[in-house]
Amino acid sequence: MKKRTVPRIIAGSLKGLRLRSIPGNQTRPITDRVKENLFNIIGNDIINCSLLDAFAGTGSVGIEAYSRGAEFIQFIENNKKSCSILKENLEYISNHNAFSLINTDAFLFLKNFSSRRFDYIYIAPPQYHHMWANSLNIIDDNKDLLNDDGWIIVQIDPLEYELIQLLNFIEFDQRKYGRTLLIFYSSKIR
Repeated sequence: MKKRTVPRIIAGSLKGLRLRSIPGNQTRPITDRVKENLFNIIGNDIINCSLLDAFAGTGSVGIEAYSRGAEFIQFIENNKKSCSILKENLEYISNHNAFSLINTDAFLFLKNFSSRRFDYIYIAPPQYHHMWANSLNIIDDNKDLLNDDGWIIVQIDPLEYELIQLLNFIEFDQRKYGRTLLIFYSSKIR
């Protein structure tokens, strides 16, 4: 049986911080390699941005964004056990105005939330349930969730990939790292 790695923050103000992980296989933790490459792609644009971390799990991506200079992170996690562990991980962020955690269904949040626009929306749902495509379609219907020059970033297993036709967004890049595929979307009108 493969040993699960403990999520950690790899750069920025919280570099080296080890996060509590979620036992079992209900979440799909991002590896350090994928996370490093993700934030190399985003670069310094993460500074002072806002990020929506849907299906947040341990919060590894959102906390990494904060560590690298993001101004505000919205965490969405539906699973109560995961949410409890995420709350513990968020205790490392001393600025409690820099984040919000909502224990709710990500689809409901994406359909109904309208009080803020985000620079980045990160989607890494449970695998093989078509949840990533459903999330994209909901965001396409609620396009004001994303700033005009923002990105939607999806993390899936490459076997899950399919071309999704959207009215308001277009796929502009893909990066494959072993069993992880990152897909990048931006607004069609920029």
